Amino acid sequence: MKKALELASKGKGLVSPNPLVGCVIVSADGQLIGEGYHKRFGEAHAEVNAVKSVKNKSSLINATVYVTLEPCSHFGKTPPCADMLAKLPVSRVVVAMKDPNPKVNGMGLLKLKNAGISVTTGILQAEAEKLNEFFIHTQTYGRPFITLKIAQTADGFIAASDGESKWISSKQSRKLVHTWRSEYDAVLVGRATAMADNPSLTVRHVSGRQPFRVVIDGPYELPRELNLFSDKHEDKTIILTWNKKASESDADPMLKMMKQNYFRGQIIQTSKFEGHVNLREAFRLLGEKGISSVLIEGGQQLSSALLKEGLVDKLQLFIAPKLLGSGTRSVLNLDINRMKDILELREVSWTQVGDDMLLTGYI
Repeated sequence: MKKALELASKGKGLVSPNPLVGCVIVSADGQLIGEGYHKRFGEAHAEVNAVKSVKNKSSLINATVYVTLEPCSHFGKTPPCADMLAKLPVSRVVVAMKDPNPKVNGMGLLKLKNAGISVTTGILQAEAEKLNEFFIHTQTYGRPFITLKIAQTADGFIAASDGESKWISSKQSRKLVHTWRSEYDAVLVGRATAMADNPSLTVRHVSGRQPFRVVIDGPYELPRELNLFSDKHEDKTIILTWNKKASESDADPMLKMMKQNYFRGQIIQTSKFEGHVNLREAFRLLGEKGISSVLIEGGQQLSSALLKEGLVDKLQLFIAPKLLGSGTRSVLNLDINRMKDILELREVSWTQVGDDMLLTGYI
């Protein structure tokens, strides 16, 4: 199962909104005879790739199949894997975790049992759930998994008094963030960050998939000269706005394309909440577009608003061994006034990245 989990992780950033799945097949005499993983959304699933890799199909007789997620039992982009496995002469299927998708959720296991195959579940279940935390969260809550990334000095500042923030974190930390970008479906910033830093939000320091770039622009006033609206990845930019005129101006695709500098990305209109984009509604709408994970790289206002509204699932906090003494704090005004109401992180871990310390915790 450890091998299957390692294989599954190779699909990071490539299979969403599908889950990461790996599969290993062991013959009756204990030999590894096949392996595979879900490589890309819409393509063959892990079980199919593993079976295809078996050179001598007779070795499947009484073999054991190890798979990190319950084999699917419904028709999607591909046929049901549970049906495929049920037709094989294997004697046992070992599954790390059940599939939380309502279309599966035990039905795949039932199909295997009805075919006379022995089924074992829960092997390295915690590791499998951690690997697929994006998928599980989306299936459970109906919105993307949200990770808030913050890079701050040891005394809690994310920018100097003049607004300068490059670079608080180390080169190694910034490279790690680019790896995360390649694994998340979308990277999101607010208006203030877009104006102050003019970020590209692309994957540059590592090889990998380019994520969607989401920018919150409530009044729909950000200048079109910004990188998010003018570089070669413009079509992967999504604007979140409460301004009705934004969607009205792009309602007719033909008229839109006739404009000299038409925006090739997407515009999502939300309701207005306390003068800003309705964040909870915005993430729900992003989820409806197949986005199952969002990496937030915003500033103080956005970070604080997300934490205050309970929309952060995971915090990645880089703490650099540097002092500013003044400037912009990483987080402010969470409406917490008593220690008994303090926001406490769970499953906390510390990792050294270059000279920085990375605090990882769940909320």
